[in-house]
Amino acid sequence: MKHFGLLICLLACSTLITEAQKLRALDKSPMDMAYYPDDFAHDRKFAPAKVGDKVYARVTYSRPARNARDVFGKLVPYGKVWRIGANEATEIKLFTDATIQGKKIKAGVYSLYIIPNETEWTIILNTDLDQWGAYSYKPELDVLRVTAPVKKAEEPIENLTIQFKKASDKINESIMILAWDTVEVDVPVSF
Repeated sequence: MKHFGLLICLLACSTLITEAQKLRALDKSPMDMAYYPDDFAHDRKFAPAKVGDKVYARVTYSRPARNARDVFGKLVPYGKVWRIGANEATEIKLFTDATIQGKKIKAGVYSLYIIPNETEWTIILNTDLDQWGAYSYKPELDVLRVTAPVKKAEEPIENLTIQFKKASDKINESIMILAWDTVEVDVPVSF
């Protein structure tokens, strides 16, 4: 009887261990981060003279792939709010007060959405964090809305890409680049 009880206990424990080891499948859209200065986290460790000690902004987003699909106007409809990425809403962290496309915004963490159109995009910063997609987007929580023109990318871009680059010799002037498929949008950001 003792052996039977021990056997039952061992079976129960092995079932619990097996259940705990099951992982969900990997996400098709890997998460990425864009820093300003560009590649700050890497260069701070390996090339500190290149970036210094101050980070100004970080964007955390998931990078969907084009996969031979028509992206803008089809997969991502024109005129509708989009999380600019996949999965959770993209977030931008401003480590210092900033000016985006001429409008001032306080340091903090914001959800980053866009409304794409053929000739320009509306870029939106919103205070509602930790959202999946734009399904529960609340326009009343917008703290910034600006527009930026669309230009044709030099070559097709397979995965959504967000990057920062310096806009001038001054470290506090940058361009946030939003690019995917055949489209690029440059958004001036200064700190």
